[in-house]
Order: sequence, then C-alpha cells, then structure tokens
Amino acid sequence: MISDFKSENLRRSGVTLFLVGFLVLFFELSCIRWFSARVVFLQFFTNIVLIACFLGMSCGCLAARQRRNWLAFFPLLAVVTFTMARITIGAYNYWGSLAVDVGHQSSPQEVFFGAEYRDPDLAQFVIPIDAISALFFVLIALVFVGLGQVLGRAFDTFPNRVAGYSLNIGGSLIGIVLFSVMSAWQMPPHVWVAITCVGVAYLLHQDGALSIVRLVTLIALIALAGLPLEMSKRLETRWSPYYAVDYERETGEILVNNIGHQAMVPFERGGSTYSLIHLLQQHSGNPPFRDALIIGAGSGNDVAHALRFGVETIDAVEIDPVIHDIGIHHHPDQPYQDGRVIRHLDDGRHFLRKTEKKYDLVVYALVDSLILHSGYANIRLESYLFTEQAFEEVRRVLKPDGVFVMYNFYRQGWIVQRVAAMAKQVFGCEPVVLPLPHAETIRSSDQTGFTTIIAGCNRSIPTAFKQHGTFWLNMAPPENLSLNGFALSATSLPKGTWEPITPTKLVYDNNAPSQFATDNWPFLYVSGRLLPDLTVRSMIVLGVLGIAMVYFFAPKLRLRLNSPMFFLGAGFMLLETKAVVQMALLFGSTWLVNSAVFFTALVLILLANLYVIKAPQVRLNHHYAVMLLFLSASALVPFDAFLNGGAVWRYVIPCLLALGPMFFAGVIFARSFRDENNPDVAFGSNIAGAVIGGLAESFSMILGFQHLLILAIGLYILSIYSPSMRLGLTARAP
Repeated sequence: MISDFKSENLRRSGVTLFLVGFLVLFFELSCIRWFSARVVFLQFFTNIVLIACFLGMSCGCLAARQRRNWLAFFPLLAVVTFTMARITIGAYNYWGSLAVDVGHQSSPQEVFFGAEYRDPDLAQFVIPIDAISALFFVLIALVFVGLGQVLGRAFDTFPNRVAGYSLNIGGSLIGIVLFSVMSAWQMPPHVWVAITCVGVAYLLHQDGALSIVRLVTLIALIALAGLPLEMSKRLETRWSPYYAVDYERETGEILVNNIGHQAMVPFERGGSTYSLIHLLQQHSGNPPFRDALIIGAGSGNDVAHALRFGVETIDAVEIDPVIHDIGIHHHPDQPYQDGRVIRHLDDGRHFLRKTEKKYDLVVYALVDSLILHSGYANIRLESYLFTEQAFEEVRRVLKPDGVFVMYNFYRQGWIVQRVAAMAKQVFGCEPVVLPLPHAETIRSSDQTGFTTIIAGCNRSIPTAFKQHGTFWLNMAPPENLSLNGFALSATSLPKGTWEPITPTKLVYDNNAPSQFATDNWPFLYVSGRLLPDLTVRSMIVLGVLGIAMVYFFAPKLRLRLNSPMFFLGAGFMLLETKAVVQMALLFGSTWLVNSAVFFTALVLILLANLYVIKAPQVRLNHHYAVMLLFLSASALVPFDAFLNGGAVWRYVIPCLLALGPMFFAGVIFARSFRDENNPDVAFGSNIAGAVIGGLAESFSMILGFQHLLILAIGLYILSIYSPSMRLGLTARAP
C-alpha cells in the first residue's frame, strides 16, 4: 500500500510538472500577444511581459513551501489584470485629452511610431509609459505566481530532479507547438485563454480548491479576453501572428494594435505619393520599370500604382498574412489578382538574401512596424531591413541602372540623415531626398513628415531635378498621367491640388552623420549608441519592483537566492536573445522563425537532460570550457561574415555558433540542479536570473548583439566562482 501511494504521488507530480510546463509557456506567449495588443504602446516593450512572467514563476517557486495556495488567486488576479488592460485602452481611445508620454516623442532618443499623435505638452492629462509598464509588470507577475508555486512544489516531491525537469521541458515543447499551430490558424485570444483556464481548473481541482466562484471567474476571464474593443458590424477584427488587425470595411483603413497602420485607397481617389517614383522615372526620359520588388507590399497600394505605370513583373513581399489577405480580397483595385504580380509571404530581408533575380526597381514601401520582433530583443520586425548589410543586398539585386526607393513618415531628421548616409556609403552616389511638404533643409533636430529617399547610381532623376528644379505632383493620381510635372510651373498649374517636389539639403547639427545601423547594431530608431533615458528608468523601476516581489514571496528565514543558479539563468537568457537575433538575420524576422528557435532551444535542453541522466560521468569544467569557447567565437566573428558563401558557411556554422552553447549550458544546469537540496529555491533563483538577463538585454543598444555575449561570458564565469559551485566541478551521475 505504501509503495502504491508513493507511486501514485510520483505519477501525480510528473503529470503536474508536464502540465505546468505546458501552461506556463503557452500562457506566457498568450500574454505577450494579448497585452501588446490591448495595452496602449506596450507593444514596443513586450519584453516587459516576458520578464514579468519569469518574475512571477520565480516568486512562486520561492513560495513553494508556504501554506497559502497562490494558484487559488489565479482567477481573480487574471480577471483584474485583463480588466485593467481593457480600462487602459478604453480610457485612451475615448478620452482625447489623455496622452501617454513615450520618451518625449517631439525630441526623442528613440522613436516609437504611433506614439507621437497626442502631444503630452498640449494634453490635459499625461501618463508616462513607465507607470503603465510598471503597473502591468506587477499585475502579470502576480498572475504567474500560482503556477510557479505549483511548479516548485512538484519539484520538491519528484525524486529524480533531471527527469522531472525533462517532463517540465516536454510540456513546454507541447505548449509552443500548440501556440504556433493556433497562430498559423489565426485563432482568437479567447481560445488561447480557454485552454489555459482548463489547465488551471484541473490543477485547482487536484488541490481541492476549485470552487463555483473560481470556475465562474475563469469563464469570465475567457469572455473578457475575447471581447472586441468596439461592437461594430463595420469593424472586422482578426489576429495575425503579429497583431490584432482591425479592418474598417467602409473606409478601407487597417489598424493594428489600435493604431492606424495603412488604408486601401483606389487609384482614382488618392495615393499619388505611391506614383511618384514611376512619374519621376517616366519624365526624366527613362522607360517604365520592367521588374520591381516591393518589400512591405501590405494591402496593395504600391502594387496597384506600379501596375498602372506598366511594370511587367512585380515581386510583392509582405510579412503579415492577415494584412496581405485583406489586400487580396478587399483592395478596390484588386492588384493582387493581376497576373504580373507574384505574392511572397516572407520577411523582406530573408527574401533579399535568397533571391537571385535582378530588378529595375526595389521599393521599401512604408516599411515600419508597431511591435517588436520578439519578447527577447529590442529589435522590430523591419530592423534588419535598415542596416548597411541590408542595403548591400539591395545593391546586389539591382540592375546596373536600377533605382532603390524608400518612403515613410520618418518622424525625425536624424533618421532621414542616417538612412541617406547609409545609402550613400553603400551605393557610392548621393541619394535624392524629397520631403513632402517641401522643406529647403532637414536638420538633425527637425521633425519630418512623409519623405522619399531615392538611392542608387541611376543619375537620370537627379539630372532632371537639376535641369527643371521642381516636379509638380497632383494629389489626384489620374491627373498625373497626362502631364509632365517637370514641365509645369507655379504660375501655370491646372486646377487641382498640387505639391512641389524638390530635393532637400541635409544639415547635420554635429557636422557628421549619426551612427550607422548594422546587423550587429540594428537600431535605426535610436539616436546613437546609448541607453535611452526611458530604458534606464524602466530598468531601475522594474528592478526595484522585482526585488520587492522576491522579498515578499521568498521564505523569510532564508532570504537567499542560489547564486550559481541565478547567474546560469541570467546567462542563458542572453544566449536565447543572441539565438533569436541570429536566426532572424539568417531566416527572417517571422513568427515561425521565432517559434522554431524557442522549440530548438527546448529540444537542446531536453537532450542535455537525457545526456546527464545517461552519462556515467559529467565533468562540468569540460562543458564550461566548450561553452565558453563557443561564446568567444560568436563574440569575435562579425555578423556579416556569413552573408556570402555556400550553404554550410551561410547557415550551418552560424546556427552552430548561436545554438551550440545552449546544449552545454543545459548540461551545466541539469547537472547542478540534480543535487540541489532545495530544488524550489534553485529553480526560482534560475528564473530570477533570467529576469536580470532580460533587463540586461537592453545593453545591446550600447554593445551591439555580438558583444552582448561578452556579458553572457561574464555571467557564466560568475556562476563558476559562486560559493556553492566551487566544490565538485567533477561529479558522478547516479
């Protein structure tokens, strides 16, 4: 009977470890997606959600031996947190005098698109984004405490630590696979949350804590997660793997995460700026472009205008499947139905990297995003399009007389200057910068509107401007078809709304272009190698809040983190960051690549666990040496070394450098975790270290991602020399 009882407890603990591993990762991904879409401007700081999830898990593990059952508070805490999110976005949408200050966007150190529309200096009420971030950081962390406590208790009762950890990782693998499948199917958030609530209900039932009130609260949470922001038949809401996409049928406007993103405009009514490059090409004496590549094709405006001007083949590249699908089925000009258009659902940089085709025209068509590439790094979906190496790849696919054009609302003069200077550096020719409305000069400190930058060494367009001075553009696209804008003058304009298009002069406030963006430092929207004040404040605030929560939940008689495990967690977080960044560069900044990286990392950890279980002897000093060798090589070999060459050099070797250290780090953790006397504290300390690693990722804005590994090396060295790890670097497996 005693044997049966122990066997049943062991089985129950194993199921719990597997289930909690699934729930934690699945709900973590759900929260990153949902809160970035539903909390105003939190989409720029989604690593806050990730770090909050880790913090909550850590606190829960540290509270594993408390009598209080924190999972019983999960339904209430989750409902409060989701309700606060709805209140926040509701107040912002319906209270026009309320502004959120995101790093002083009138003169920022870092630009966040969409955050500049309400000027805090003119608003009646101003809330700093720091306050919003701090509030949800604490709330989300509290939601995860219960799951972390269940995890810590299960580890305490499972005799084989490494086997238990393997079960936990197995559940995480299922969690990421299921969430990836649901992302591909574009499932709405109430489905994600329903799956989480079923799992939580099961755990509460196992503890005898599932009351009618808690069950009803969980059902309310599901309804709250799926409730649309606006009850309107004219608004269609769909969840892409990147955004909550709202499509307004009457206007053709597309909003993502509650911020206006683009609008489908028929050629007959507007969008003359999409025609500008084709008009300049035609009226500077050149034939129409034959082969065009449009990156950021979106819902199809650029494609529609290119077709009107006789482009023979168009490769249209768009990363978001929902926005692309809306354009296919709803654009009034139906450009994607034209046989000359080849659609590519892909990351633009990845397409540039793999294509062997040559083009007369390459267009970056309003390439910007309103979200980070992942919760692990401060890079945005388009970050790797605006680097020197990306421009080199554009040059590679351009024909000798080809044209490269970029247009956007760049917001700040220093961004325009940076892009123009990089284009000049790569192509060797001065780019043409055309602001709209026209400005004689653009200084580094100026705010800018819509700006077109024409790069490449086709001199026809610059020569036409030198000869004629001004090109006149009618805001009604059809009116431009029969007129030569270079032949018009301000005194002889036909009826209509006309805008003068003239090259501007770039004036550098500091007499030199600012820091170029590179694959190692892909921060186009950061004014230089610095930690923006907003980032510093956030690190301090979140750090203080994290310490306070750990102090509250840790056992009061032994408030001491396991320092070796802490440093292992911090270092591993930076390894994951580097892997995510490296794979985004190799295979594209898509959600599928992200999922593959996380899945691979979990598989490597699982393999490391099996190795520790099976190997007769595990020498940690050997594994440390190999891991540090890998990290040193990654820190020394520049990113762009792998842009050319065969498949092995371009893909296999950088993948080994990025992912290889994870296996050895996994072996070190599993071997160390196996013999810990307090597995709950050890695991909680490891996750707490991951929180610090997540905050430390911000130093990439100073160091670059390659040299961020130097920080990871330092953390792993600290784990070696922490007191409880000095003994027994060589040990026998049981």
